[in-house]
Order: sequence, then structure tokens, then C-alpha cells
Amino acid sequence: MDHLYYKEYYNLERKHWWFVARERIITSFIVKLLNQNKLDKTDLNILNIGCSTGRSSEYLSKFGTVTSIEYDQFCCEFARQKTGLDIIHGSITELPFEKESFDLVCAFDVIEHVENDKLAVSEMKRVAKSKGLLLITVPAFMDLWSHHDVINHHFRRYKSEQIKTLFNLEINGKEVFSSYFNFFLFIPIYLIRKVSNLLNSGKNRPGSGSDFEAFKPGILNQALNYLMGSEKLFINNNIRLPFGVSFLYSWKKD
Repeated sequence: MDHLYYKEYYNLERKHWWFVARERIITSFIVKLLNQNKLDKTDLNILNIGCSTGRSSEYLSKFGTVTSIEYDQFCCEFARQKTGLDIIHGSITELPFEKESFDLVCAFDVIEHVENDKLAVSEMKRVAKSKGLLLITVPAFMDLWSHHDVINHHFRRYKSEQIKTLFNLEINGKEVFSSYFNFFLFIPIYLIRKVSNLLNSGKNRPGSGSDFEAFKPGILNQALNYLMGSEKLFINNNIRLPFGVSFLYSWKKD
């Protein structure tokens, strides 16, 4: 990700409808996950991989002690200054931790940035405790590929079958739950990206060219936040949404 974009990203993670709605979906799902597995909801040892500008580490802290790691050195320094968080500079493909160290290992929209995603998942499994939980989100469907993915240095977008195959390469655990999300807005986002690709418009926009640049605070932002965030009701009732712009996957180590 371009360095100038991190400064924008800090505000986006805390105000943009997509980030705020994703936070609501993730945090409510974690409560459900911990209840199902009879884990303490306030005293977990948590690893947050790819913490970016720190918002995900902030909201994960309500569930326990969070260890934050970020690959980009500039982002580490920027986030430390802005948040006061102790963020480790490191890579998901070579996590600097002993095996079986964490109760919950998270990577929210991270592994699509990693060329060797198999190694990334293997490392997440390695540092999870026995009976520990892994939780990821990723962008879904290569049909949605656009300049936004290029700007964000993505290698790929995923289908559910690809993630399930990735986690089953080493059979030492099992899926807990998975679902697409950002379901209601899938069709308009799909159409906007297809038109944008045809017109090559993302490359011609000033600034980063990311989809997030269109962010405007106000009623529309609130409405989109509510619409996407409402999908937590489906996910928390074990209803798997059939498609979406993103995909959520949880896995439990043996």
C-alpha cells in the first residue's frame, strides 16, 4: 500500500461505512464464537496480524491482551505514533512467536496481500494454541477485481472453496463457520467495478485511486453502514450468505 494512503486509511478505518460495518460483524461474531467454545470473553491472548493503522487491535482489546504485528515498516511507525499501540514489525509468513502461543489468531483482509498464502495460513496455525481459534476475512470473487485491488497490492480475491482448501492442506483442525458478507451491496458494487474497469477510470482518479476515496461522511455513509452491518444478524444465526464482496472464515485447532 502506498505510504500516503496510510494517512487516509487511519481515518477511513474509523469512519468509513465499510470498515465500521465490518467491525460490527467481526466483533459480534467473536462474541458468538467465544460463547460457543466456552472461552473467557475478556482474558484471551490474541494475535492481530496485519493491524494496519491499529483500529482492529483497538476493538479486539475488549476481548483480552492483543499482540499486534504489521509488515509495512512505515505503517508500524505511523500507527505507533497515532495510537500508542506497541506494534511489532514482522511478516505473517515468518511470525516471531513460539508455537501454541495464542487463544485467538486474527488476520482481517491480510492473506490476499501475501503471495505464499499457504505459508501464511500454516504460520497462523502454528502459533495458535491447542483448541485455539483462527479468524480471517478476505475479499471475494476475482470478478470484482479492479484498480482498488491493484492499489491495495492484492495478489488475489477468493471464493469460499479456495479458503476451505487452503485451511485443509494440513488436517489438524476443522472449520467452525464461514460465510460471505457485504451481500446486499454485491450487485451495485459489481456493476460499478465492471463499468470502472471498462472505462479504466480508477487509474485516472487523483490520489490513491482506491474505492475508499469516494468516502463522504453523512446520511449515505450511515445508511450503507447500517445495511452492511445488519448482516451480522444472519451470520450470528448460522445463516451462510451465498455470495458477497467479502468472505469470513473461522477455524479451530485440534
